[in-house]
Amino acid sequence: MKYLLFLFAFLLLPGVVAAQTPEKFRVYLGTYTGKLSKGIYQCEIDLKDGKLSNLQLAGEMTSPSFVAIHPNQKFLYAVGEAGGKKSGVVAFAIDKKTGNLTKLNDAPSRGDGPCHLVVDASGSYVLAANYVGGSCVSIPIDKDGKLLGDYSSFRQHKGSSILPNQKGPHGHSINMDKANKFAFCADLGLDKIIIYRLEPDTGNLIPHGEFDTPAGSGPRHFAFHPDGKTAYTNGEMSMTLIAMDYDAEKGVLKQKQVITTLPKDEKRKGGSTAEVVVHPSGKFVYVSNRDPFNSIAIFAIDKKTGALTAVGHEARGVKTPRNFAIEPTGKYMLVANQSGNSVISFAIDQKTGELTPTGSSVEVGGPVCVRFMPIAK
Repeated sequence: MKYLLFLFAFLLLPGVVAAQTPEKFRVYLGTYTGKLSKGIYQCEIDLKDGKLSNLQLAGEMTSPSFVAIHPNQKFLYAVGEAGGKKSGVVAFAIDKKTGNLTKLNDAPSRGDGPCHLVVDASGSYVLAANYVGGSCVSIPIDKDGKLLGDYSSFRQHKGSSILPNQKGPHGHSINMDKANKFAFCADLGLDKIIIYRLEPDTGNLIPHGEFDTPAGSGPRHFAFHPDGKTAYTNGEMSMTLIAMDYDAEKGVLKQKQVITTLPKDEKRKGGSTAEVVVHPSGKFVYVSNRDPFNSIAIFAIDKKTGALTAVGHEARGVKTPRNFAIEPTGKYMLVANQSGNSVISFAIDQKTGELTPTGSSVEVGGPVCVRFMPIAK
């Protein structure tokens, strides 16, 4: 019963939409474009065996590194991580039958290098983080799915931290809490999670508070536990996972635990983390370790205390794992191998959290984002 409650809560998260569990999910893949990629791709995952199939180009655009799906499943939004004046957010209409994307319009992100975005639970706003610009923005969504860029709320971050690539702010992700009340922008350059209150009527991001990660962590991505009482961020540069208690009423984070994402006694030479994902059951949390370690770190979450314990690392077929995601039923994980030019499928052990390759994959150039949507019958 508790697992079903966790699953229901997960399905309500921004970008994950399902009225009922289907036999298959459509998978949208954001990429860095080049010789091997032309934009946003789609494929299917079969929940019977985790098999991936029917890979095809869904919509063309330049370097749609992250995508987000509207709660009504009719629209998809992508950041164009092209840099300079070409930086922005693009709105697409989703063809219900084919999954193909038709561009509606675009809007500026107000800062260089937009790298992450979400749609709030009401479907009224796109929130995006600008890495190069060190800022975040909210953009209203019209009823027809188009972006109303002229009415954006923009927040420029200021400051620095201790490492060479922390001489200025670098907004790396932005996420909403379960109540759709507070937004959390992980700023790698400042070693902070900057918290904003989202005004539902205007879309304004009102500064609310900050959470300081350990110096040199470089917080990158951010995820909530299904219970809404615990949050996690991965330290890109420190290769750590930081667990935080969350007071949903006050919108306040408090450090709970910091744990390495590397195997015990591993001697570090380079490397960085990329993504953090909590299993929909709330029993496990995962972090991707990039070159030279190339693995998915697996942690168990203690049911009573919430303490993290390292379970192990999965490296089979993993090559520069950027984003990865778990489909809403919690049976399978898809890992985007940025330099491996592939997306690979793993079965998840529901008791231990361990991963086993299904043997299925699709080849796509520079994949960096994975998002699921039910296939309409």
